[in-house]
Amino acid sequence: MTPDSNLSPQTVSKVPRVTAYFWVIKILTTAMGEATSDYLVHGFNPYLVVSGGFVAFVIATAIQFSVSGYRPWAYWLAVAMVAVFGTMAADVLHVEFKVPYIVSTVLFAVALTCVFVAWHRSERTLSIHSIFTRRRETFYWAAVLCTFAMGTAAGDLAAYTAGLGFLSAGLLFIAVFALPALAYRFFNANAILAFWFAYVMTRPLGASFADWMGKSRHNGGLGYGDGPVTFVLTALIVALVVYMSISGKDREPTAPRRAPSVADRPSQ
Repeated sequence: MTPDSNLSPQTVSKVPRVTAYFWVIKILTTAMGEATSDYLVHGFNPYLVVSGGFVAFVIATAIQFSVSGYRPWAYWLAVAMVAVFGTMAADVLHVEFKVPYIVSTVLFAVALTCVFVAWHRSERTLSIHSIFTRRRETFYWAAVLCTFAMGTAAGDLAAYTAGLGFLSAGLLFIAVFALPALAYRFFNANAILAFWFAYVMTRPLGASFADWMGKSRHNGGLGYGDGPVTFVLTALIVALVVYMSISGKDREPTAPRRAPSVADRPSQ
C-alpha cells in the first residue's frame, strides 16, 4: 500500500465545522438519546429494544461511511443513533450486570483513552478537521461511541451515586463544559484537547437535563415524561439539521485539491 492509497478523493473533512450550531445540535442529540433510551427500555422488552438499537446504530453508521463528504442528515443521523445505543450500552452494564456507575465510567474512560492512543499512533493527529480517510473516520466514530457511553455513566454517577439530582448535575456539567472554551480563549489551551474535553462533557450535560425534564417529580424531575421529551427534542434536531442542510453554515470552506501533506498521510 502506498502512503496515499488510503486517501479519499476529497480533502474536506466528513464532519461539520465546529460552530455554535454544532454544539447546540450535539447537546440536543445527547439529551434525545437519554430520553429515547429510557422510554424504549422501560416501556418495551429491553432485550428487543437494545438489539434494535444496535441494528439502527449499525445502519446509520454504514450510511455515514457510504456517503462522500459531509452530509448533515447522514452525519447527525449517525450521531443520534450513537446517542441512543451508547446510552443503552452504558445502562445495560448497570441494570443487567449490576456494574456500579463509578466502575462503568472508568471502564469507558479507559476504552476512550485506548481509542485516542491507537488513533494518534496511527495517524499522528486527533484533529476532526482531517477526517477524510476511512481509517480516520473509523477512529472518529469509535471515539464518539465511547464518549457517549462514558458520558452516560458519568451523568448517572453524578445524579444518583453522588446524590446531586438531575438539575444540579446538569448545572455542574454546564460549568465543566465551559472550562475548555475558556481555557482555549484566555490561556491558549490546545485546541484538539479542548474540543474533545468539551465533546465528552456534552453527553452528561444533555442527559442530565433530559432526565430532569422527563422524570417524575417524585424522582426530582419535572414530570413531562420520556416520550414527550423524546418527541420535542427529535423535532428540534430535525429542524436544525434541515436548516444546516439549506444554509450550509456548518460546512467547511471548499479547498482546491492539493497533494496530501506529511501530517495528512496515514502511517503505513
